[in-house]
Amino acid sequence: MAWHDSADVIVIGSGICGALVAERLAKQGRSVLILEAGPRIDRGRITANFRNSPRKGDWVAPYHPGTAWAPHPTYHPSDNGYLVQAGPYPYPAEYLRVVGGTTWHWAAHAWRLLPNDLRLNTLYGVGKDWPIAYEDLEPYYYEAEVKMGVSGAPNTGSPRVAPFPMEPVAEPWAMRRVRERLAPAGYPVVTNTTARNSRHYDGRPACCGNNNCQPICPIDAQYTGGIAVQAAEKAGARVLPNAVVYRIEHTDGGRIAAVHYFDPERRTHRVTGEQFVLAANGIESPKLLLMSASDRFPDGLANRSGMVGRNLMDHPSNSLTFEADEDLWLGRGPQSPSSINTLRDGAFRAEAAAFRLDFTNMSQVRAVTEALIDAGVYGRELERQLRHRAARQMSVKSVLELLPDPDNRVTLSAQKDALGLPKPRLHYRMDPYLHRGAALGKAHFARIAELMGGTNLRYSPEGQYANNQHITGTLSMGRDPRDSVVDPFGRAHDHENLFIVSTGVMPTAATVNSTLTAVALALRTAEHLHATSTT
Repeated sequence: MAWHDSADVIVIGSGICGALVAERLAKQGRSVLILEAGPRIDRGRITANFRNSPRKGDWVAPYHPGTAWAPHPTYHPSDNGYLVQAGPYPYPAEYLRVVGGTTWHWAAHAWRLLPNDLRLNTLYGVGKDWPIAYEDLEPYYYEAEVKMGVSGAPNTGSPRVAPFPMEPVAEPWAMRRVRERLAPAGYPVVTNTTARNSRHYDGRPACCGNNNCQPICPIDAQYTGGIAVQAAEKAGARVLPNAVVYRIEHTDGGRIAAVHYFDPERRTHRVTGEQFVLAANGIESPKLLLMSASDRFPDGLANRSGMVGRNLMDHPSNSLTFEADEDLWLGRGPQSPSSINTLRDGAFRAEAAAFRLDFTNMSQVRAVTEALIDAGVYGRELERQLRHRAARQMSVKSVLELLPDPDNRVTLSAQKDALGLPKPRLHYRMDPYLHRGAALGKAHFARIAELMGGTNLRYSPEGQYANNQHITGTLSMGRDPRDSVVDPFGRAHDHENLFIVSTGVMPTAATVNSTLTAVALALRTAEHLHATSTT
């Protein structure tokens, strides 16, 4: 039997959650095999791709071309070449199918939830309650922060029993001025919580301010799934790239027995194990469970509740762009360094979505140049306006909470990829609760612009939202098998040896990026998996 035919634990997906689970289990003496649909990639090559690409605003471009056997969405709102849109609002999600997963090109935000985020229905009568409390997550949050090298401001509303592993990355000048000017009006601007080194940490250097965290940190100051995979392999886990899992096989009793995958030539292979961990994202994981339908499970695996693929959530965002009354020169340091967190919770959540207000720090030169040329501005006037606007242009955006909605879902489409596998079909919509939160955010935009002496105010179009990168829900955890997919430890209700680690298991999305919470949940699942398999 070849090394890739069997292992104690089979992990499907090599993103940050799957890799960190694999590392933990390998250190505990388990044999672990990670199956990844996509190829290995090289940070140096991706960095060169970015430098040579004319499409600097397309964060997926340096990772093109993808592979025919593991396609991922391209950056295009109407047709991204992979995701089939079926709902009233397009959901052009961005993600990668490569060894290490999508955190190769993330902004490294690593926020904790608020305690109240886990009690949304009890406190405000909307959304869902989680089957666990904040206190259940706290030790795993800290373990994840130490592993990833997280820094940030302690005053974001999330309780802590120990300080961050390191101090925040140096505050950019622009954000210092924003903080100083907004504080007297009651807007506390704090440094974002990120998995980014402010000093030498875990063998990696400190951030040097390249300002292209997305699509690639060129020096590995930012933690990625690629680093997590290296740690897993060092611990003894084995990684098999270009292995596209297309079916999960079960016994007559419902126990998972094996997984089947295609190689790039569409040759089929079978891998057996004792425990199985599904660690793909909130779109690819439900797709695989639905593809694995059988006579006994005609609606797909882990789907007795009918909830697989349902409650797709993200953090829709609207924004305001304007020119401040002083030179700020955005573009030095991290791209998303600071935010206002005081609107993440409150009694208003009974009626409207909560949100964070986030400030971007991306260089404005390219965007301003393109806008002026499109407007027909040339010559000396182009130079004059470019110097003025590139120095002063800034933006603020909301990061809104979308409630779980069973009609927002992932299903299988009739369209096939190169291997003959169905592409994901997405139904997505916004609700009045979210629109009301967006309206509240817009009022704060106006006040912030006033405090910054803002002119030339340009709001994002009414009812249109950006931010399709935090794929959440679709595999919700709960205590009742009738309305959830996994139990509070991530074990599938319907299959005793199938565990799911993903942002997909989160019952609600809250107002912050989902990665740190997903990692904390994954580490908790890994501990439970190991404990229950050895007793």
